Amino acid sequence: MAEQTGNTILGIGRRKTSSAVVRLKEGKGKIIVNEKDLKEYFPISEQNQEAVKPLTVSELAGKFDADIKVSGGGMIGQVDAIKLGIARALVKHDPSLISQLREHGLLTRDPRMKERKKYGQKGARKKFQWTKR
Repeated sequence: MAEQTGNTILGIGRRKTSSAVVRLKEGKGKIIVNEKDLKEYFPISEQNQEAVKPLTVSELAGKFDADIKVSGGGMIGQVDAIKLGIARALVKHDPSLISQLREHGLLTRDPRMKERKKYGQKGARKKFQWTKR
């Protein structure tokens, strides 16, 4: 899921319907999401911290610049997709980080998706109202 081209490390992360392509390269810690600064794209500080959690856990926060393209889903799904993409790119850069990132649950893709609507029903689980008489 991650590939290295030249001095750029590529990582792909997904969550629900969100998909993020993360490109890491050696730098000073500048993170750009969809051509905006991270703090501008995610104004809530908890979302900022969650998105860069793999960098803080591996103590590489100021050593990489990240160029991230994210699409689909909502804010939380996009944050989790970015988090997984960064973690996968870091593992590609340094495989010794696997145990450290896995310990914090950063390399596991969340498999939960929206359940499809079934025919003969109002939704995925909800049924049409049933009347006895």
